[in-house]
Order: sequence, then C-alpha cells, then structure tokens
Amino acid sequence: MGRRLDRLIVLSVATALSTAAVAGARQEAGVVPVKGQPVNADARALADVQARIAAYVTLHKKLEGTISGFSKEKTPEEIDKNHRALAHLLQEARRGARRGDIFTPPATIVIRRLLGTVFAGPDGASMRASIMDENPGALKIAINGRYPDSAPLTTMPPQVLEGLPKLPDELEYRFLGERLILMDVHSHTIVDVIDKALGLR
Repeated sequence: MGRRLDRLIVLSVATALSTAAVAGARQEAGVVPVKGQPVNADARALADVQARIAAYVTLHKKLEGTISGFSKEKTPEEIDKNHRALAHLLQEARRGARRGDIFTPPATIVIRRLLGTVFAGPDGASMRASIMDENPGALKIAINGRYPDSAPLTTMPPQVLEGLPKLPDELEYRFLGERLILMDVHSHTIVDVIDKALGLR
C-alpha cells in the first residue's frame, strides 16, 4: 500500500507540474494568442513544443532533486546508478507517456519540413553521410524507455541542430535509423520520436 501511495503521489505531482509548466511556457512563448493578433501556424506549433519541453524539464529537475548527491562528482559506477535511478522516477511519473507528447502532429510536420530544407542544401549529402556513419539503424525502442546501452550516438551536424527547436542541457536530439529522437541526457530515456525525419530514399 505504501509503495502504491508513493507512486500515486509522484504521478499527481508530475501531472500538476506538467500542466502548470505547459500553461506558463505557452504564455511566455506566445502560444496563447493575443486578441486581434494573428499567430503563424508553424510558429505556434514550434512554440507549443518549447512549452512542452519546458514542462518536461521542470519535472526532470524536480525528480532529479530527490536523488541525493546527483550532481556531485562521483565514480562512473555511481553516476550510472544515479542515471538509472532518475530513469526509474521519470518512467514512473510519465507512465502514460506516448508519441506526440512533445512532438505534436502539427510540430512533427513543421520539423520534418525544416529538416528537409536543411538536407536539400549543398551540404545535405555530406551531413546525411556523417549521421549514417554512426547511425545504429532501426533499433527497437519505446517512448519513456531507455536508449539502448550498446548503441552508439549519431553525430548531429550543427546545421541540423540550427534547424530544430533549441533544447536545454537536459535534452538532446539524436537519429536512430530515419527517426529523430528526443533523449534525456541524464537518464538516457527516450522522451519522444519523429519517424521519417532523415529523409532517406
């Protein structure tokens, strides 16, 4: 009963944090329209992504703060233990996480188009080649699951990152096969995914 109550508390706190953070970030990012002022649909979709990222990071920091000495200098083994502990807390708090929680359908369309523009440029072929050089391919993954421990991390060319919504230090983009993933750096969990993002033929 005690464990179940603890899990329910974590879930309720996570929901409250996410709801409040998304609402606040949407207002700051201009997702909440001002009466009489038109809002560009693409800008609105990307601002919504930023708001959802802000909500996730609020939750991440809250849970990370419950792990004693998380940010202190430790051995690789202790760091890995803390990372896995954070992953467990995030997985519990986001038990119902699903594709599209961060990359909404409208944002997915915009991001695919932005990446398509980047890869259509003069350096597109060389950028794809550098990404594919370390790309582990179409591995089986799950939202809220752990990035495969044995899989390498793809190179992310600066031009590609410049074409994507900016991320805080807690998150990073990587490619797995053609999928663009949003990965939590500290917990090595997969936060969200966009399929067919690399534009391979």
